[in-house]
Formats: sequence, structure tokens, C-alpha cells
Amino acid sequence: MGPWAAELLGGSPAHGTGWEWWALRCGDRTVFLFDRRREQADPDEKVLSYGKNNYRGFRSAVCQAFGISSDENFVITTTNRKEITEDNFKELVQDGVTLYLLQSVDQTLLSATKERIDFLPHYDTLVKSGMYEYYASEGQNPLPFALAELIDNSLSATARNTDIRSIQIKLLFDDSNGKPAVAVIDNGRGMTSKQLNNWAVYRLSKFTRQGDFESDHSGYVRPLPVPRSLNSDISYFGVGGKQAVFFVGQSARMISKPADSQDVHELVLSKEDFEKKEKNKEAIYCGFIRNRKPSDSTHITNDDERFLHNLILEERDKESFTAVIITGVQPDHMQYLKNYFHLWTRQLANSDYCGYLISMFEKGKVPKIINLREIKDDMQTLYINTAADSFEFKALVDGDGIVEGIIRYHPFLYDKETFPDDPCFPRLNDDDEDDDCLIIEKGARGKRPIFECFWNGRLIPYTTVEDFDWCAPPKKRGLAPIECYNRISGTLFTNDKFQVSTNKLTFMDLELKLKDKNTLFTRIFNGQEQRMKIDREFALWLKDCHEKYDKQIKFTVFKGITTRTDLPSKRMQSPWAIYSSIEWDGKTFKTGQLVKTIKTLPIFYGSIEKFFLYGDHDGDIFATGGEVQIALEPQALYAEMKTVPISKLDRTVSDKAVKKYIEDEMARLPDKLSVTWPEGDELFPNETRLAGTPIGALRIEILNKKGEAMQKLPGTSHGGSKKLLVELKVILHSPAGNKEIISHISQHGGKWPYWFKKMENLQKLGNYTLKLQVVLNESNADTYAGRPLPSKTFKFTIVEGKAEKFSVGLLELPFRVGVPFNIPLELQDEFGHATQLTNDIKPILEASGLTLQYEELTAGANCIIKGVTAKGCVNSCQGKNFNLKVTLPGLKEDTQIFKIRLQPGPPYQLKVKPDSEILKIENGTAFPFQVEVLDESGNITAQPKLIVHCKFLGASNLPVYSVDCSNAGTNILTGPVIHVLNIKKDQMLKARIEIPSCKDVPPVEKMIKLLPSSHVARLQVLSMNGQKAIQIKHQDEINWVAGDIMHNLIFQMYDEGEREIHITPAMAEKIKVNWTPKINREQLMQGLLPDVKVPTSVKDVRYCLISYLDDHVSLESAFTIRPLPDEPKHIKCKLEGSNTLQLGEDLQGEIDVMITDQYGNQVQTVTSACTSYLGVAGPGLDKSNLQITWQESTFTMKVKGIRFKPCALGSKELCFAWREFSDFLRVNLTAGSPAKLQIMDWPELEKPVAVINGRELLKPLVVQLCDQWGNPSPEPNVKISLTKSSNLKIVPSNHQHRTDENGRANLGVISIHAPRGEHTLQLRASYNKIALECPVITFNVLPDPDKPIRLNVKYDKNASFPAGGTFPDFMVSVLSEDDNIIRNINPARISMKMWKGQGSGNRIPTDVSHQNIFKLDIKMDKVIPERVGTYSIQFTFAMDKTNMLSSDQIIVEVVPNDPVRLLPDSLPATPAVSNVRTVTSRTLVKDLCLHIMDEYNNHTGVDLIGRVIAKIKSPNEDDTEIPQFQGKISSIEFPFDRGSAEINLVLAENSPGRDSTEYILVFEPDLPALKKPLEPYRLSFMFYNDFKKQQQMATLTRERDQLSQSIGVYRNWFDTTNQLVNEMRCQVKEAETREIHLRNELRKHQIELPQTNTLQYVDSLIKQKMLDQDGLMKQPRRTCTLPNYPKGNQDILGKIAHLAQIEDNEAAKVISWHLASDMDCVVTLTTEAARSIFDETQGRQQVLPLDSIYKKTLPDWNRPLPHLRNGKICFRPVGNPVFARDLLTFPDNVEHCQTVFGMLLGDTIIIDNLDAANHYRKEVVKITHCPTLLTREGDRIRSNGKFGGLQNKAPPMDKLRGMVFGAPVPKLYSAFTGQIDLLQQYRAAVVKLDDVNKDLDLHLRSLNTPEMLKKKQELAEQEKSLMLIEQKLGMTPSDKVSELLLQPAILDMPDTPIPPKRMRKETVKKLYR
Repeated sequence: MGPWAAELLGGSPAHGTGWEWWALRCGDRTVFLFDRRREQADPDEKVLSYGKNNYRGFRSAVCQAFGISSDENFVITTTNRKEITEDNFKELVQDGVTLYLLQSVDQTLLSATKERIDFLPHYDTLVKSGMYEYYASEGQNPLPFALAELIDNSLSATARNTDIRSIQIKLLFDDSNGKPAVAVIDNGRGMTSKQLNNWAVYRLSKFTRQGDFESDHSGYVRPLPVPRSLNSDISYFGVGGKQAVFFVGQSARMISKPADSQDVHELVLSKEDFEKKEKNKEAIYCGFIRNRKPSDSTHITNDDERFLHNLILEERDKESFTAVIITGVQPDHMQYLKNYFHLWTRQLANSDYCGYLISMFEKGKVPKIINLREIKDDMQTLYINTAADSFEFKALVDGDGIVEGIIRYHPFLYDKETFPDDPCFPRLNDDDEDDDCLIIEKGARGKRPIFECFWNGRLIPYTTVEDFDWCAPPKKRGLAPIECYNRISGTLFTNDKFQVSTNKLTFMDLELKLKDKNTLFTRIFNGQEQRMKIDREFALWLKDCHEKYDKQIKFTVFKGITTRTDLPSKRMQSPWAIYSSIEWDGKTFKTGQLVKTIKTLPIFYGSIEKFFLYGDHDGDIFATGGEVQIALEPQALYAEMKTVPISKLDRTVSDKAVKKYIEDEMARLPDKLSVTWPEGDELFPNETRLAGTPIGALRIEILNKKGEAMQKLPGTSHGGSKKLLVELKVILHSPAGNKEIISHISQHGGKWPYWFKKMENLQKLGNYTLKLQVVLNESNADTYAGRPLPSKTFKFTIVEGKAEKFSVGLLELPFRVGVPFNIPLELQDEFGHATQLTNDIKPILEASGLTLQYEELTAGANCIIKGVTAKGCVNSCQGKNFNLKVTLPGLKEDTQIFKIRLQPGPPYQLKVKPDSEILKIENGTAFPFQVEVLDESGNITAQPKLIVHCKFLGASNLPVYSVDCSNAGTNILTGPVIHVLNIKKDQMLKARIEIPSCKDVPPVEKMIKLLPSSHVARLQVLSMNGQKAIQIKHQDEINWVAGDIMHNLIFQMYDEGEREIHITPAMAEKIKVNWTPKINREQLMQGLLPDVKVPTSVKDVRYCLISYLDDHVSLESAFTIRPLPDEPKHIKCKLEGSNTLQLGEDLQGEIDVMITDQYGNQVQTVTSACTSYLGVAGPGLDKSNLQITWQESTFTMKVKGIRFKPCALGSKELCFAWREFSDFLRVNLTAGSPAKLQIMDWPELEKPVAVINGRELLKPLVVQLCDQWGNPSPEPNVKISLTKSSNLKIVPSNHQHRTDENGRANLGVISIHAPRGEHTLQLRASYNKIALECPVITFNVLPDPDKPIRLNVKYDKNASFPAGGTFPDFMVSVLSEDDNIIRNINPARISMKMWKGQGSGNRIPTDVSHQNIFKLDIKMDKVIPERVGTYSIQFTFAMDKTNMLSSDQIIVEVVPNDPVRLLPDSLPATPAVSNVRTVTSRTLVKDLCLHIMDEYNNHTGVDLIGRVIAKIKSPNEDDTEIPQFQGKISSIEFPFDRGSAEINLVLAENSPGRDSTEYILVFEPDLPALKKPLEPYRLSFMFYNDFKKQQQMATLTRERDQLSQSIGVYRNWFDTTNQLVNEMRCQVKEAETREIHLRNELRKHQIELPQTNTLQYVDSLIKQKMLDQDGLMKQPRRTCTLPNYPKGNQDILGKIAHLAQIEDNEAAKVISWHLASDMDCVVTLTTEAARSIFDETQGRQQVLPLDSIYKKTLPDWNRPLPHLRNGKICFRPVGNPVFARDLLTFPDNVEHCQTVFGMLLGDTIIIDNLDAANHYRKEVVKITHCPTLLTREGDRIRSNGKFGGLQNKAPPMDKLRGMVFGAPVPKLYSAFTGQIDLLQQYRAAVVKLDDVNKDLDLHLRSLNTPEMLKKKQELAEQEKSLMLIEQKLGMTPSDKVSELLLQPAILDMPDTPIPPKRMRKETVKKLYR
């Protein structure tokens, strides 16, 4: 074999035991090989030793060792999947390497392998072993920093990620999945097995991984520096990972997969394994790396590590990853991680590990998941957020050591420091300070150092730098106050040139290097380095920060921005912010407040106008400096403004002193006026004067408050410009407004006073005011310095004088002759004012051509001449104009003339023409009259509705004439013709003409002579019989032979005087006849009429009419022709009554036989002798009762007694013969009278019918009436009733039915409700009070196994129900009627309802509202309500959409959970107190009741006894002025008993405390019985030194609390609304996705949908598909009519005939016949069910239980046919043989059916015909046993070879009596079903999409409604108001709103758990209301 040799080696300790080793010992190197080409390969490794560097020889040795042929393809790879080739053989195949034998490089690893590794410590372990470890923690818990080490490794691994970087820390503390563990998982590049080996080597840093330790990747390359950021260069020393995992726990499992590998590498290091190896004296630093395929967890067998299965399962879709799983976690570490989750995650966030996910899983709790990026309260974030400015610098150390630094300034704001608190370095209390130290020097930062230190972007927590010389507080006062140096914080960022400990907790020499004198500091400004004195730059920066950002004076009530032009410097003129109030030194100064200045020359007294603050500000602000503008007081003396610095305001002066000074100055100003009337005509106040009365002259003097007369304003500075004048004004007050009519100004001379002359021109009526006003000279201003100057007013009224003239008022038109009218007069005084008459005056009326009169003159306010009448000639209906003169004697102007138009008066008389008394007219003509209507003066007059009537008297039916004279008063009166009947001579008439509407107008009468008319008046018809004429009178009747013609008819015409008229051609045209359309006009002129045709039927009477019509008359003459019968020609039969007769009975009707002529008219000349010639015949006719009689009255023969013998029913024809004439008649023969009742299509009634209780029968119950011969009797309305036993209930319950027109009654598909057993149902019916023979049905009622009747609920009844906990498991079972549990119930149909309160029975109490009932999903964890009390739980099962099955109510008592906090019942208002004497002002809290609450604010701890300690603390821990309680004590204890303590707290009088400062009341519970301390309750309050200010601030505090509560409700409402909108959008997205998916599915079924009218199209398509589906189902299809056995039990499958279906008809027939004896057999799953059926049917029903079948002998359904052996055809069969079982299809229970038919049919074969069957059998028996053969033609060859005979021949299909297998539903039916289902799903998806879109749109529109916008505006206004109030209070904007949201007593939260979505909807509903 040359250098290679193979030998079998045993195991050795170095390589483990129990393995097989293959070795070739020819050298000094060994290789370990795994064959993983196939799954069947040997799972163990083989060892190959070799000595030469020859790849070909090595491959040959491998083939020999594994028995691989030389031509087989395989590859040899490393565990990193690098193929071994000739080129890389020497490099890759080293001693101890592990290799794979694979089919290809990328083949999946079929089973796990073990790779030997060595991880001996590196020599650095000894060199650097003395560094700090984690236990040097400087008083802090180092656990977060150990986790940071593992994150460092993940950061390094993910540094090259091109996509999202993912690093997760999972705390697996759920003991149901194993023991606690910590997992750190990243999606980095992963590690190869070599890299994993390197990681295991202690002290192997990234710089020493060279040479033998080099991995498959390239060597270390230092990353580019990223200033101030965490980079990938922190995984540095090769120590931290191992130290961290063994600090956290006792075992570490490393799982990694590199990106370019198919394998996962897994390494386990554990303390237990090290100890075991040490004990066994094995090599400690050696082990195995397990290489496996992803997601393969088969090697995890320890229950303590069950959680690994889920973690490994997550590997499937990961390209690369690394997971560090730490187990054996120290108990104290686990408790720290659980209890201080927020603290240590905050520390990690402070280390710049942002964006990484941390999750903690605990049993029975919701997982805690936090993203470090979301943490906002870590120190670095707080430093950045609270800083106002920053100072950046850089330090260079030893050439390449770079430190970048930043100093941040945290200003003093709103009376407090903004420097953030660090929980690790709390601010010091007063006791911690030395007596000689000033607290203000350490007030902000305290004793904390300035700088935190970062290395490569990672926080080094145990190293800080106190300060540098240039930023330390100076020993002498510098540019900025000393306290500013304590308002700075800083951070130092170093590169990796500075040494840190291996666990990265401490810098080794950073501070020493930085404070070295050679270290160079430079400032960074705008990103550029500036070399300058950094101490000077820092001092200037600090001074600038103090001036810009520190705020001391609070400016409030911002008014705007202005430019001050009064300042000399343009740079300082703008911008200036204007404010109207400031708060300074505990006092408030406002606009309008009186003040005094200090340190000004002179001292100013005045009122504040505004405050100025330089800068562009827009709201309340704290600042230093500022100026105030003062209006000097009194303004009457000093009308000017002064602007001084705010610091010059005198804060000690009182308002009383300032007001006293101002009052003394105001007494010198003018005060009142003195008025006298030297010349008389004095005007008295409110006097009434006549128009024109004068007002006398006035003398005025101006007096001051001292009563001294004055002419100018006091003061020396005013000069002559301030002289005083007196102004006089007279003002008229009118509705249009006040009008100034007189205005004069008087000045005071040296020798004369203020004087005004007499006024005589006041004439206008109305109310007046005379006003005297003091004004200033030149300006005429009536005010001075905002104060009015003295004035005096006189009010008076001017009224009208006596009457002097008049005018005529508005007259009412029209004026008519003789009709009275009125003349109104308007009287005036001399100035034209309206007035009244004061004496008696007689008016005089005159008009030319008219006679005028009047009745009276009325005096007073309305002067009217009443009852004026005028008469005279006007000559026209339109009237005539006249001048009317009115005179009133005694007036100055006494006459007025005006024009009127006088029209004719009302009707008075009638005038008719012609004037003669007697008038002549011919009868039939009309006569005209000329009529005129006159008034009493003879004028033609007209008026509306003036109708003239004429009535004629002397004869009847005379017309009435009428004409309308309303327009002209005259017209022609005429009307219809006057026609009097039968006038033979002259006749006298009278005409009466009158006006009906005017009874006072007398009528006019005229006489009229009427002459006879000469027009046609009479028509006469005659018939010529030879020479004799017979007159045919009007309406005569003429008898004539039917069918004959009447000849020789003539006519004549006469006028009114009986004179015959000759017929002219014109008259002939006007003659008409009705029996023919054609008339000979020549014959008419001769008086001849056309011939008349007589009708052929005696019933057809002809009516003949002759008519004449002209303009004067309408004449007619008529006669009737009645036909007579002719000679006999036919006979006719007629049946009187129904033609239907019942079998066995006589025909009810009678048959009349008559003799007719040729036209069918009855001949009435025959006698009774003719009956002997009548004969009757017909098929089946029974002539025994036949009778023929003669009817003399009708001349007919009557036949009776028609009946038939028993024969076929239907139509029967009867023949009637008389002499040589015959006729036929058909009658309908029906069934006889009902005699019995039969049930249609019902099985044999001898056997009981098996039914399931509550279910419907398989088919409707239909009964039929039959006669005694069994013919169906169609007798309607026969009552059929059901008689049953009392315990049998039938649904529907209608027990009476009636038969229809076919004698059939459908009782419907009924359902039977009865106890288990046999019950009878008796049908009853009677006909004509005779009971019919009726059947009896026997039912065998079985219980329904699928009908739910009750719910059974099981749970731990001893369990407690703490609030907010989780309910115990409820086991809910649905029980059926047979008391068995119904399986396969959909859990979604079971719901759990819960409400507060206690119910009874199974019904929810009516007093429980629907909102208080919550439906919970039984699948989810059921949360116990958060409020304590009694609750009722009820489970319901939805049987269908309407019916619910409820369980008994379960009453639970929810008890409080563990105590967690101390809270009051309701959140009290923020107290505002002062230290004055009044107790109410010093009361902090009164009757405050504190309770122990659990997590959900339920009262708890009633069994606890202890105390509550009340203290006062300041938010500023350096504050030493802390208020004290009454008695000068700092703390008070209150007893705590039965879960509560009552608190009353009062401050001490003159208690210390800073004015306008916020303090905190802290109530700390001291309860020894509790292991865990409770959270104290804190209550903020405001402290004031001033009582008045305290009262004001108390009011503001109450407003703040109210606003905070309102804002909290608004915010909660808006948050809920936004969540609802997001959920709606998610619903829209889901609905759109669903719609698109279903549309694509429909396209796969070749169904394309239109873009518009989709729903209509889908509905029509569904309808069409359903019609097609119904059409398929209605097609004839073979069915099994054998009734199936009811499935009264889940273990009953049914009868064999119903278990299978066969498509082929021939095969179905022969297989059904073959199994005929078994078709009626019922198959059950269990013998118990079979025995139950056997007992119920008394053994009549054959049964087959499946659990009694020996299944090993059943045939294999996949077995080939006998002629197929081992896949080969033994012979070519004919006749298409196939196993009979393969032709069966099973609708349900396929597996059980295969068992049944496998036993019954065995290997029975179906073949075409008998010849083919014999041939097949003959060939098969040559090779094996031949089973039974059935032919499609119906033959059978038994398995023993016997065939022939009737027993082996199948009968026709109809002989099987329905016991045949049914045909399956057509395949197209299933396709239609699938399409319909898809269409219905799509329709529902479209409707849902439309609904959710509408809901979303509606909700979005509702968000923009005016109401919503108003709510948003209200919220903004309330937030602004809250901010202003807090600024006024001097309070820092707090989280009061959040506190209110969390306070349960404020918000009405639900008492029971509600799904979050439902809670949001309920909240939205409440707020929308």
C-alpha cells in the first residue's frame, strides 16, 4: 500500500469513547472524516492518518477506507464548505482537521456532526490577569455592563451589514419552557467553526488572531474613526465575552451561521463540563463544535432547555446570525433583571446602545418589550434636552491621543434649576452640607463631577473627571456668578489610544494624561479649531449663557413688539417686547397700578402704562433687566410719560401714600358751573313751551372744589393756552338723531363774566337740551387729562300753536251720483304745525252744475265733513270733472278748491226697445231686445255683475234670455229659438225683462204672438200588401219566417199644420235607414224604402229604424221583425248541469233532446209520440235506470238515469238517435265517493319508522282520499286530523288539514319531539259524517346526538380571583340529548359573558345594561376585572344565529390584588397656602382619606396596621427653607388602620418657606406587615408669604386643576380617535387585499369581472350559476329509495345502500344486486350502538359494528389486479376488468366505508360480459386464486367458479325496489359550487370594502366638522391657558394632565376587561355624545 496503511483503532480519552475509528498510520498527521453523502451512511466519524502531501494518494486512501468506487463522484470539503483540491491541499488539510464527504459543496448536511477544537488560553491571560473584573463595581450593580460586553460583540459582528442591523436581548424567565436563560442574538456576519474556535480562546484579541489562529476571513483592519459615536471597534481584547457570560450564568451556548455557509456551528462552554473534565482528569480546554443544518434541534433533549427548540426554529429564514444563550443564571442576577428592568435598560441607553430590542418573558405575564431608542430618561438624553447652549473643545495627548469634549449649560428657569437629577448621584440634603458651605454653590450639579467619559463611543461608567483648571469655579468673582459654574455638565469622547480595563469599566490613565501640562486644549467653534486662551473663552461663554438664558423677572401678558424711537441709539430701538405685568421679588406689578420711583430726579408719581423687554419675544418669559413706562399723576397737571428702569420702582411705598399725593393735586381743578338769568325768560328744567317763545340771557361762573371762581387751569407751566371757555349748545332730539341748532362760545374778559344773549328762533316741535360746557382755549377740548371739565344741561319741550289755516286731505275714490262721501281737513298753526279746531265752524260747499249736501263736520284731531252727496248730469259712464270749493269761515286762510270726477250712480230703472207692446214671431225662431240701465238722474250707468234677464210665459219649456251690461250699461238681449210643441194655430206669450241683482229696479213686460212652423213635423211608414197599405206604427213588432225577405215598404212626411210635404232631393239626402248602407235616392223621392232581410235564428230579432234630420227637427220611426221556425231538419242534445259523474252514481244533470230546423231553431210542432223514436248508447253505459220523458212546456225529450259500470275513468261519449237524425254528448267519469285514506310514497307501515327526536322526517307526509275501488278521489275540503299520545309533540303543531282539489293533503315535513321509544300517530278523516278507513303510523323515536341541550362548565372552584389577574381554566362541554359530549364543536361558537352583580338562573338580570356585559373570546387569556366586587359569569353556545344555549351562572368574588401604592379616593386640588394667622389659609389638607390601593386602585390592606408619616420636601434638594407643620415640626404621624388613614394638616404660623414656591407633601406608609414597601403619595402645594396673593393663587390653582382635568379628557379622546382611524385604515387595507386575492382566484376559474356595477354583475352571475346548479340537480339521477336509518348516535354511519355511490348504471345495478342482502344493513362504529339498534327494533334490523371486524384480512385497496404480478402483465385481459371497490365513491367517512366494502366486496372484479369473465378466470387460476367476477350485463361467476341460474343473474334495475346505489352529483355541480362560493366571498369582500371605506370616510369627515375643529381649538386654548396659569403660579409645567389620566377616580374606566379596540370605541362614543 506504499506509505498508506489502514488499521482499526480503539477509542482514546482524547477523542471520546464509543466511536469507530478508521486510521492509516503512515505519518504523523490525522484527519477526521464524516460521510454525509446519504442519510443511510454511518453517522460516526472515521479517522485517517497520513504522512505525505499528495492529494491523489489522500483521495485514494479515503475511497479505500469508505469503500467508494473510483468512478463515483463526490467531494471532500472542510466544515466551512471549501473543497479540497490539489492546489489548496497543503493549506487546508492540517493535523486534526475535520472534513466532509459530500455529493456537492452546497449539499444540505443530512445529520449533525461533531468537530474537534482546542481552545487553550492565550499567553495574554498571564500578562493582563491583574486588571479589574466586574466585581470592582464601585457600589453599582455591574450586570448591565456585562450585557454591554455581549452587545459589543454583536456590534462588531453587524458592522458590515448592508441592511437593517438587528440586536436583541431576550430574558427567558418563563419556567414552563425550562430554566431561566439570557439570549443575545444578532444578524451579523456569523462565525465559521474556526472563528468560533478563536472566540473560545481566552485573551485572543482581534490583534493577536494571526498565524495558527487566523480564521477564514481576512485579518483585522482598524475601522475609520467616527467622532462621538459608538463604532465596531469595541469588541477588542478577547476577554469581555467570556467574562460576561460566566458572570451572568454558569453555561454559555454559542450558535452561529456565517453568511456563505449552509451549516450552523454550535459550541457549549459550561462550568459543569469544566468541573467534570477536571474530575476525570481530562483535557479541560478541548471540546466539540456541533455542525448541523438550520432549525435542527433534535440534539436538545434536556427539559431545562426546552426554550431552545423555539430559538433554533427561528434559524430557518436567517442568512447569517450569532446567538449567545446563557443558562444557569445567578438568582440574584435574575431578580435584579426582573425588578429593575427600567433602571438597567436606562443605563444601557446611556451607553449609546440605541435602537436595540430588549424583551423579557415571564410565565403568566405579558412580555415586556422595549427599544432602547425609545428610552427618553437616560442621563445623556436629559443632559441634551435640558441644555440651553454648549461649549466644544478638543485635547491632544501624546501625539495621537485625541479627546473631544463638550460642556453644556443648564440655566436657572422659573425659580428652579434645570440641571437633571441622576438616580446614582442624588442631590444632597441639608444635613450633608458643611455649615460653612454655601448651598447655592452646589445647588445644580451638587458634588457630581463635570465630565462623563466615553471610549470609542462606549460609556466607561467608573471613570469621571471632576473638572479642568480653566472650567473650575474661580477663587475670586469672575465674569459670571459663582452658581453658573454648577450649571454645567460635560462629556469627553476618546479614541482607542487610551487604555481601559478589559471589561471596559475604567480608564487606566485618562485623567492623568488630560491634566498633564503638555496637554493642549483648543476650542471648536462652528466645526473649526481655534487656538486661543480657552479659560478666557470659557468665561465669556459662561457669562453670555447667564445673560441669555438665566431668568429672574417674570414678564407676563404679552402685548406685542414695538420700536422705541425715543432712544438715541438706532441699534437699541428695535425690537422691544411689550408686557402688561411682571412678577418681581414676590410682588406683581400690573398696568394701571400706582407707583413711585426712587433714585430719580425728581421723584415721579404715576400709574404703570406698560413694561419693555429688549428682544423678539412672543409670550411669558423670565428675564433680567427691562424698563417700565409711567404716566405721571395727576394727569390733569402732568400729562406726560416717563420711562425708567424697572429696578428704580419703589417696592416699599404703599398705595395710600401715592393716592394722597394725587388727591391733593386734583383739588385745584375746575369742579362745577353757576348759572343766573339777569333779563328774565328763565328756562326751567323739563319745561313745556309753545313754538316761538324766547329764552332769556345767561350769566355763568366756573368754580373749583373750594368754591373759588376761575378762568384758567392752575399751574405755571400751562401759560395762556390753558384758558377756560364756556360753550352753549341747543340740541334738538328727533327720531333721525340729535341735531345741533344753536352753538356759541363765551370767554371771560377782564371786566365781564361769561355771558350769552336771548334766543327767540325756537319754532320746531320736539324735545330740546340746552348744554353749557367748559372747554379749553384753542383746542376746544371738553376733557383734560382724561377727566371731563364741568358742564350743566337743561331739558325742555316745544309744542304747536292755535289753528290759522287748513288743507284738504286724501279723498276716497270714486265719486258717484247720489252716493255719500267724506272730505277730510288738515288744520295748521302759523308755523305749519298740525293742530285742532277750538270753536264751532259751518263749512260751505259749492260746485257748478251740481247740487251738493252734507251731514256734519267732526271736530278734534281728525276734522272731516261727512255724508257729502252730489247730483247732476254726467253724460258718460266714465264720468265728468267738477271744481269743488270748501270754505271754513273764521280762519286766516279760509278757502280751498279741488277737482273731483263724478261718475254715474247705481242702477235706478230699465229702458227696452222696440217700444210696441205686441211682437210677432214664427215658432222656432228667436227675438232680440235693446236694453239700457239708467241711474236716478237718467244717466246710463254700469257696474260689475249687471246681468239683465228675460223670461217667457204662456207655454212650457220656453228659453230664458240674459245679457251682461257691466261694461257699457246697454246691450242686445237675445237667446235660443222659441219652440212650442204641437202648435196648430197662433198662440200668445208674455216676456218679463228684469235685473235679478238689483231688486229696486222695476221690471219691464212685453206681449209676443207665436205663429205655427212650415217645416217637417211628422214621419209615417206603411207596408203594401197588393193594393192595400198597412200602417206600421212606431215600435210595432212583425212576425216573419226565418231567413225570408220583406218587400214593398213606403213612407210619408207632414208639417206642423198636418200638410203633406213633397220630398225633394235635398230632403232625400237627410233620410237614413239602419238595415242597409246602400239606399236608392230615386226610390226615396218616390216614398219607397229598401227591402229587409229576416234573421235565420228565432233568437235574433231585427230592429229597423228610419230617421230624418235637418236644422229644425229630428224625426224617426222604428219597428221589430221576429223570425219564426221552419220545418224539422236536425236533433240537438243539451246537458243541464255538470257533465261530471262519479263511478257508481247517476248523472246528476238531465239531458234535453230537441228537434230543430235547418237553422237550428227548435221546431215546436212535434208531439209526445216522438219519444218512442229516441235511442241512447255508449261504452260501459248502464241502462238499467235509463228514463226518457216528454216535456210539453218546452217541446223537448228529457233523458235521466245515466250511469256507468266499473271501468276506466275519464271522458265517455254518449250517442242519441231520433229517426234519421243523431247527436253526441261527452261526460267525465270520476272516482266514487271517498271511502278510505292512503299515505303516498311511504314505506311499509307494518314496521316502526325510526326518527331522531327533534329532526324532520325524510319526506313530507302526503295523504290521498280514495274510493272503494282504490281510485284517487278528488274531494276537496275534507278535514284530516292527527291523533297522538300526550307525550308526542309534532312541529308544526297544526293537527287539522283539508284536502285540496285533487283530494290530497300535504301535512308537510314534520318533526317529531318525544321521549325515546315507540309512539303512534293516528290519521282520522270523515266524509258525509261517515268515518273513513285511515292508517296508523308507528314511530321509533331516538335521541338526537347532535342537538345541544346544556352546557357543562368545570373549573377550579377553590381558586381565588385577584383583581387584574387571570381567570383559571374553564372546561366547557356541550352535551347532547343522549348525555354525551358533542365533539368537533367550533370553539368560536362558545363565548363567555361577564357582568358586575349577581343574577339568578340562566337569564341576565334586566337591570344590567348592555354596556356592562362583555363578551370574551375563550381562546385568549381571560383577565379578571380590575375592580373588586361580585361578578357573574355565564357561558353561551350559539346554536344558530338566533338561538343561544346558556350555562348556569357562575358567581365569583373579585378581591383586591397585592398592595402597591397609597392614594386618596379622588385627586385633591393643588393647595395654595400662606403662613398668616388665619387657620384656613394655612390648611394644607382637610379630611383627606388615604387608602392602600392595589395596582388597579382597589381598596386593600384592611388587615394592615401601621402609620403614615407626612413630610414636606422641596423639589430643589438644596433648598433649606422648608415649611413646617403646626407646632414647628417637620413630620407628623397618623395612625393607619383597616386600610386607610384620615389626614388633616395645617402649616405653622409664620412658618419658614420661600414665597411663591412649590413644595411637595410626602405621605410615607410604614406598615411592618408588608415585605415590599409601598409607593408614597406625593401632593404638590404652593407656598406664599402674602395672604392676598395666596387667595389669588388658590383661585388660579383651582383653575389649573380644572384645566388639567379637561385637557386630560381631550387628549385621551383625540388619542383614541387617532387609534380608531389607524385601525379603520388597517381594515381598509385588509379588505382591499382580500378583494384583490378573490378577484385573482376568480380569474383562475375564467371569470372576469367588470370595473363598474360589479355587485350587480356578481349578483346576476351568482343567480345564473345557481340556476345552472339547480338545473343539474333536477336532471334525472339514480337515487336510493331505501329509507336510511336515523343517525340517532354519532356512532351510527347509516345503511350500506347510502354509504356509497356509483356513476356507471350497469355497474351500479350488478353491485347493488350482488350486495342485495346487505343493502339494508346498518353500519355502526361500536357494538354498543349496534346493540342499541337491535333492541330498539326488536331484532328486526340487521346491523354491522366495525369494531368487530378483523381488519388484517381486509384487502389492500392499492393491490393490483390478479393478472398483474410484480409490476408485470401475466396475460392480456379482455373486457376491461376493474375492482368493484374502485368504482365506489364515498360522500362521507371514507376510511370506515373502505373497511365496510373491503369486507363485503373483497377483491370482487367487474368485467364487461360473461365471455370475457370466463376468459379472465381461466387465465387467472393458472397463477393465483380468482375472486368473484361480476359482468356489466348482470352475470356473476362466484369465486368457486360457479355461474348460471337465476341466482347468478341480476334482474332489471326496476326490480331491485329502489335498493340500488345512487349516482354521485355531476362533477360540474362541484365546479358550480366552488364558483358560487368564490363569488359569494367576493361579493362579501366588496361590500365589506365599501363599508369600511364609507366608515373611514365618514369618520375622517367627522374629524373636520365644525364641532371637531371647535374641540381642537378648545384644547389649544385650554393648553395655552394652563401654561399661562402655571407661569403665573411660578410652577414648572408638570405632568398634572398625565396624573389625571391615570387617576381612576377622575376618569370613568370600565370595571371589566375589554379588548383594547372595544375600549377605544366605547371612549369615542362617550366623548361624541
